[in-house]
Amino acid sequence: MLSRRMGGALLAVMLLLAGSFTAHAQKPITIGFGMALTGGLAPNGKAALFAMQIWEKEVNAAGGLLGRQVKLVFYDDQTNPATIPGIYTKLLDVDKVDIVLSGYGTNMIAPAMPVIMGHNRTFLALFGLATNSEFNYPKYFAIQPVGGPKPKEAFARGFFSVAMAQTPKPTTVAMVGADAEFPRNAMDGARIVAAEMGLKVVYDKTYPPTTTDYSPIVRAIQATNPDIVLVCSYPPDTVGMVRAAHEVGLKTKIFGGGMVGLQSTAIKVQLGPLMNGIVDYDFWLPWSKLATPASLDFLKKYQAEAPAMGVDVLGYYLPPFAYAYMQVLQQAIEAAKSLDDDKFAAALRAGTFKTIVGDIKFGSNGEWIEPRVLAVQFQNVKPNDLEQFRDPKTEVILWPPEMKTGDIQYPYSDVKR
Repeated sequence: MLSRRMGGALLAVMLLLAGSFTAHAQKPITIGFGMALTGGLAPNGKAALFAMQIWEKEVNAAGGLLGRQVKLVFYDDQTNPATIPGIYTKLLDVDKVDIVLSGYGTNMIAPAMPVIMGHNRTFLALFGLATNSEFNYPKYFAIQPVGGPKPKEAFARGFFSVAMAQTPKPTTVAMVGADAEFPRNAMDGARIVAAEMGLKVVYDKTYPPTTTDYSPIVRAIQATNPDIVLVCSYPPDTVGMVRAAHEVGLKTKIFGGGMVGLQSTAIKVQLGPLMNGIVDYDFWLPWSKLATPASLDFLKKYQAEAPAMGVDVLGYYLPPFAYAYMQVLQQAIEAAKSLDDDKFAAALRAGTFKTIVGDIKFGSNGEWIEPRVLAVQFQNVKPNDLEQFRDPKTEVILWPPEMKTGDIQYPYSDVKR
C-alpha cells in the first residue's frame, strides 16, 4: 500500500513537471518595442504597428518562429523622446522580452540607444536616419532606405540632383528644420551635398520642436531670396511650413526635400492643392519599379483592413517597410537558430534578406549597403479627394533617372495651386 502511494505521488510530481516543462516550451517569443500611437508621429506609427501585426498573425498561423508562437509587446511612446528610456528599461528589466526593436523615427530611436547598449542587446531599428553615426554600436541594424556609407548625404542627394538639373542652375539654398535628431542629421548631410554642388547657403537655422507659428520663419527665408528651400521636418511642422509658405507667398524655384508627413494619406488629403509643386523624398510607391508582386499582395491585405483599423488607408509609406522589418527579424532568427543576441547579430551582419521591399543587406554601422531614395513632386492635386492619390500623376517620380515617371513642373513659384 505504501509503495502504491509513493508511486502515485511520484507519478503526480512527474506529470506536474512535464506540464510545467510543456508550458515553458510553448511560451511565446516576445518582441518588445515602443511605438508612436499618439502625438505627431502617430499616423505613421499606427500604420507601422498594424503592418507588424499582420506579420505576427501570419507567422503564428504558419506555426510560429523556432517552433514557438510570437507575441508583440509594445507601449505608446506618445511621440515623446522623454518616454523612451523608461519604456525600454521596462521592456528589458521587467517584461524581459526575447527580442527588442525600435519604434518609428530617428527622434524615438536615439534615446533608446544608451539603454540598449547598456544591456548589450541586438537592436533592429525602423527609419532612423544615421542614428548610429553617434554611437557606432556593432549590434545596431537599420531598416531604412537612406543607407549606404554616407546616409546623411544620401537623404538629400536626390532633391539637390533634381534642382541642379534645371536651367539655369540654382545658385543659392536656404535650409531649415526642427532642433531635433532627425532634422539635424538631415541638414548635416544637406550641407555636404550643397557644398559638393557649388551652392551658396544663404539661410541655415533650426526652430524649436514646439513651434506653432511658421510664418516668421518663412518670411526670414524669403528675405534671403533663395533658389532652393530645403525643409527637414516631422508631420506637425511639415503641415505648418506648407501652410505658411502659401500664406507668405514663398517665391523660390525648388521647395521641400525633407518633409516627413507628405507621405501620409490623411495629410495629403488635408493639404490638397497646397502640395502642388513641392519636391519631396519618398521610399516606395506602388507605381515605382521598386514594387514587386509580393509587396502589392501585402498592400492589398493591408488596405482591405486599414479603414476598420483606423490607420493610413493607402499605406504606401511605412507599412511595406514595417512588414519587411519583421521579415528580416524572422529570417535572421531562423538563420541563427537561436534568440541569443550575439548569434542574432551575427546572422543580421552576414545575411541577405528577401523582403517585400527587395533584398536587404547591412553594411557599415548597420546601414543598408546602398541607399534607395526617391525624389518626387506633387502635381495636379485637387482638394478633398483621397482616391486621386492612387493615381501616379499626383506623385511623379523625378529621381533617380531609372525610376522616373514624369517631368518636373518648374519653378515652384509658378506652379498653379
